[in-house]
This record gives sequence, C-alpha cells and structure tokens, in this order.
Amino acid sequence: MELIQLAEKTYMLKNPTNIGIYKMDEENVILIDSGNDKDAGKKILKIITEQGWKVKGIVNTHSNADHIGENKIIQERTGCKIYAHKIEKCFTEYPILESSFLYGAYPFKALQNKFLLAKETKVEEVENNLPNGLEYIELPGHFFSMIGIKTSDNIYFLGDAIFSEETIKKYHLFFIYNVKEYVDTLDYLGTLKGDLFIPSHVEATKDLQPLIEKNQQKIEEIKKNILKICEKEITFENILKNIFELYHLQINENQYVLIGSTIKSFLSYLCDKEEISYRFKNNQMLWKKI
Repeated sequence: MELIQLAEKTYMLKNPTNIGIYKMDEENVILIDSGNDKDAGKKILKIITEQGWKVKGIVNTHSNADHIGENKIIQERTGCKIYAHKIEKCFTEYPILESSFLYGAYPFKALQNKFLLAKETKVEEVENNLPNGLEYIELPGHFFSMIGIKTSDNIYFLGDAIFSEETIKKYHLFFIYNVKEYVDTLDYLGTLKGDLFIPSHVEATKDLQPLIEKNQQKIEEIKKNILKICEKEITFENILKNIFELYHLQINENQYVLIGSTIKSFLSYLCDKEEISYRFKNNQMLWKKI
C-alpha cells in the first residue's frame, strides 16, 4: 500500500481498491473508501498515524464489500463517521443485503465471504454532510446509488464507474446493476473537467476518453453476443453458460451471482428496448431475440 500525494490536499493509497485521502486541515483527514484486502484497515491506520493525521470520516462511493470492507476496524479504532448515499447507506449498514440481492434469496455460506459480505457499521447520509472542499457526483449504473468524489484540488475519485483495460481484456465481463445508467454514466464521465481522475481499480489518469471508449465498446460487444445467443429460445442458465464458454471463463459461486446478475441486467435492458422478449413454456422462462 503506497501513499501518493496528488495535489495540495489530495492523496491516494495505491491499492487493489484505490483509497482517497483528503486533508481537511493539518491534523484531520477524510478517507474515500476503505478497501477490503487482508489487514488493509491496519495498514491504512498505520500510514495515517505515521503522517501525524487522524481519520475524521470515511466517504464510501458505494457499498460493495471491496470498498467498505475495512470501515468497521477504522471506525472502531478512530470513532470516525462514515458517509454513504441513499440505498448505499442501507447496504453499508446491513451488508447481508449485497449477497442476498445478488443471489436473490438468503445466501448460502459459500456466498457469505469477504468479497460479498462486509461487516456492519454505523452510517450517515452523505448529502449535506461532506466537509468543505469535497463534493459528490452521482454515478449510477455499476451499483444502485454510487457516487464519485471531487476534491478542492479538482481531482475526481470515480468508484467503479469505469473499468480498466486490463480487466476488460482478462475478464470481458464486469458487474453492472443497471446497463442503461452505466452507459449514461460513461457519457457523463466524458463531460467532466478535472486535473486527474482516479477510478477505484485503474491507474490515475488525466484523460478518461480512451478508457470510456473501451468500456463502451465492450458493452456493445456483450449486447451483440447476448442477442446472437438468443436467436433461438433459451433459458437464462443456458445464456449464462454460453457467455462463460464464449469468453473462456470458469464459473464459481462468486462469478455465478456477480456475472449472472449482470447478464440478467443486460436481459432487462434489451427487453425494455424491445430487442428481446420472453415467454413461459413447460414451466421455463425462455428468452428470444425479436
């Protein structure tokens, strides 16, 4: 975990989930997300203490476990406040909602792992509670009410609003809750004027446009592949099987719920656009391209 100063008041901890730090004054800092790696919370606090700082608060961009996983230890050790937006606040306070939502029922034990189930923490609504020098922007699509944070140094922390070229090439598929909102958010990102942009799992960049286009191209590719798979009537389970085989991926419990939910979101998106339809036959739900 490496501390990098980006501007006068804005820092980041380079990590599998990048963590932002904003200096409110010489003593107090606000964290942007908290990560979820082994001992990440202890490492964060060690670095903060070495700088002579204190954690005053944590702003979570959204409630996925890899963004809120170290909230609890940091809050317990510092007494800091935690802020999240709308439904993300509920999921952060009651993390069982994430794995339950993804599975569509009470999650069996294998789904109650650190990647899908964080620890409960006390959370306040971010609106009207951010300290001077910070503002939030709404970035829905990847998750329900995800936000980005802009600092007074004109630096944007973007959560999971955009994915890296490496992720796209290796996995092809990434979690999306609402495809239309994700696409709209990509368009919105292209309008932002900032000195530096920091997505959660991407290197900091001054120019988002190439990455925006790669994400847009992959979304279009996935849509076309799903439509091709649905040229004949087919169940969701078989659509998912075809997608995994097409991209040479290996399914497991986490991938089943994460990518499965994403494919269902694509089906909803295409259904609402009247590009596919469904019917029930022999007690099966069948999808077909129109």
